[in-house]
Amino acid sequence: MLETHIEGRPLAPSRLVTVGRTVPTVVAHAATAFPSSVALTDGRRSWLFDDLPSLSARVAGHLTGLGLGHGDRVIAAAANRSELLELFLGCAWMGAVFVPLNPETPEAQIGDLITYLEPAAVFTDAACLPAWSRAFPGTQRMDDSGVAAWDDAPECVVWPKHQPSTTVTILMTSGTTGRSKGVECPSGQFIQWGESVGELLWIGSDDVVYTCLPLFHTNALNAFMQTLIAGARFHIGQRFSVSRFFEHLVEAEATVTYLLGAMVGMLLTRPEAAIDREHRVTRILAPGTPIPSLHAFEQRFGALLVEGHGMTETNLVIAPPPGERRLGFMGTPVPGFEVRVVDEEGAPMKAGIIGELEMRTDIACAFANGYWRLPDHSRDAYREGWFRTGDRVVEEDGWYRFIDRSKDVIRRRGENISAFEVEQAIESVPAVSRSAVIPVPAELGEDEVMAFVVLAPGALTTEEDVAAAVAERLPRYAVPRYVAFVDDLPLTDTGKVRKQELRDRGIGPDTWDRTPAGR
Repeated sequence: MLETHIEGRPLAPSRLVTVGRTVPTVVAHAATAFPSSVALTDGRRSWLFDDLPSLSARVAGHLTGLGLGHGDRVIAAAANRSELLELFLGCAWMGAVFVPLNPETPEAQIGDLITYLEPAAVFTDAACLPAWSRAFPGTQRMDDSGVAAWDDAPECVVWPKHQPSTTVTILMTSGTTGRSKGVECPSGQFIQWGESVGELLWIGSDDVVYTCLPLFHTNALNAFMQTLIAGARFHIGQRFSVSRFFEHLVEAEATVTYLLGAMVGMLLTRPEAAIDREHRVTRILAPGTPIPSLHAFEQRFGALLVEGHGMTETNLVIAPPPGERRLGFMGTPVPGFEVRVVDEEGAPMKAGIIGELEMRTDIACAFANGYWRLPDHSRDAYREGWFRTGDRVVEEDGWYRFIDRSKDVIRRRGENISAFEVEQAIESVPAVSRSAVIPVPAELGEDEVMAFVVLAPGALTTEEDVAAAVAERLPRYAVPRYVAFVDDLPLTDTGKVRKQELRDRGIGPDTWDRTPAGR
């Protein structure tokens, strides 16, 4: 049981003792601990905690009736809806593997995914059905009638061999820097996520947890696990909308929610309105929020933005200790996890020196099992038992601050430049809404710095003005040589910029060049 305070308010939320540490055991225990509380809703279908074991068993019965067995992959490609989590529970119940995919997957990629994952069943909504049916003729449609195919299915007994190490989902990486990989996530990893992030956000049985983040990524799926353990209500929202976000929070009666990437800055562009403070949300998990945006957001909307570091392959490994906060830092290692900062050869770095973040844990099954059918990638992800995150960080007094991704380091004239730090400088310019910085080839070798810039609505400025403003905040060598104004940036569904797409685009005919010689 966690005991802490939010703005002086004492909290001691009741939580399950997660004996067994598998998804089916958590479902069974939650049904006993919180039977009459609403566990799950999307505004169309709702389920009490007491309903979940029977629901899981019926979904498992339906899948079994389709001829599926233990370890078979079940693809689900649909916009956020209750049925996605129902399939997640049913797959775990019978030992199948749930594979949620982006419903906007280009049709040209669907065949490759079918080949890679070899599913035994595919479920989609109406919008996705034609494309998936062409690649997988047995695709089943999830309709909007409020009735699912498994509602009247016979119940299937829980698979007795389910262990904490059993893979329950394959989650595809975002593919921002290369081809997506399938991360094999076991039950034990989900349980640890639910415990750690639930405590970080002080989630209790009186909370309503709302997310509009997509259920084909780890953040939203693990938010569901947080509510199962805490006895809170999980409300699945539709796609993130700047104009309707706070209206959706009010409609859901939410008290906890989640934001990623550019969402915080985008919400600050909303016209001020009474609804800014009419919601009940007090805590928002929003990793990586720049300090100026954090201050502005908390003052305007009255909710605490919470930091932390976790990955699809790992868990919540770094977070602020209870009752502590250091702006600009992710936090300190979570109990049960170790972290270190190393150079390219794996040698530990001294405090205050930037290096790659590596992590390990002695908590059984708290990390992913590897990458689906990619043994070389699974092996190369570790160095001497430490998971290599690819993130560059710096440690100060036991606290860790994110610098950038290793692949976002730009080398110009012998100097290492952090794309993240250049982006923060650009986004501190009032006329700028969002930016993305990439390396482009220099005439004499190494890199030049290029910035793609999205201006704030109604802003009137020039590329030269932006570069001049940034020059007051950065060393001369880090100021972008090239600036391109764009209407928007290519984003993943979690708000990450697809930088490989920008690298492929590179310098165009309308790109502004600070100096023809690059000096």
